[in-house]
Amino acid sequence: MIRVVLADDQELVRTGFAMILDAQPDIEVVGEAEDGAAAVAAVDEHDPDVALLDIRMPGMDGIEAAKAVCAGTRTRVIMLTTFDQDDYVYDALYAGASGFLLKDVRRDDLVHAVRVVAVGESLLAPTVTRRLISDITRNRPRAGAAVSDRLSVLTERERETLRLLGRGLSNAEIAAAMVVSEHTVKTHVSNVLAKLGIRDRTQAVIAAYETRLIEPS
Repeated sequence: MIRVVLADDQELVRTGFAMILDAQPDIEVVGEAEDGAAAVAAVDEHDPDVALLDIRMPGMDGIEAAKAVCAGTRTRVIMLTTFDQDDYVYDALYAGASGFLLKDVRRDDLVHAVRVVAVGESLLAPTVTRRLISDITRNRPRAGAAVSDRLSVLTERERETLRLLGRGLSNAEIAAAMVVSEHTVKTHVSNVLAKLGIRDRTQAVIAAYETRLIEPS
């Protein structure tokens, strides 16, 4: 059973999402919160697999809540955003969020996102991905020698794995591209995350672009 905490200052949003998720045989909403501080407390109390956090909440906002949750618990975070109004995608991902969803997400996509993130994968709406990459390439300086130093801990195979992760390929697609088994790819991915000190595949995408292992087209 996937355990979920929902945090949004709009009761109707929380109620609607809770009804959708509780209707699934493998998902249970174990806690709700209307602000960031209450969300962190709910996570501490219920130890959920996934927390859905609205970016904009009174008091402690979603980004600060995500930092606390990701730094201190095993819970994975999905940020909820109205996108057109929110400019904090990059900071929230750096806080450790595993994905983003727009608040007008379809029912099936919401359920899918919770399931995907619960098993350790990451998920970003395509519009959020484009904005993330644009932000990295526009605002983050080229790191020069520091880039080489950061990637020096990786083997050549691990660098290639990171490059393909950055392109958004699945484990099966990476295995086909590298002509290895999926088990080998999983090992490479685990090594990349561990050596670079990053939480999941979302942060791997950021690392691939930040280090200029991938140059945006």
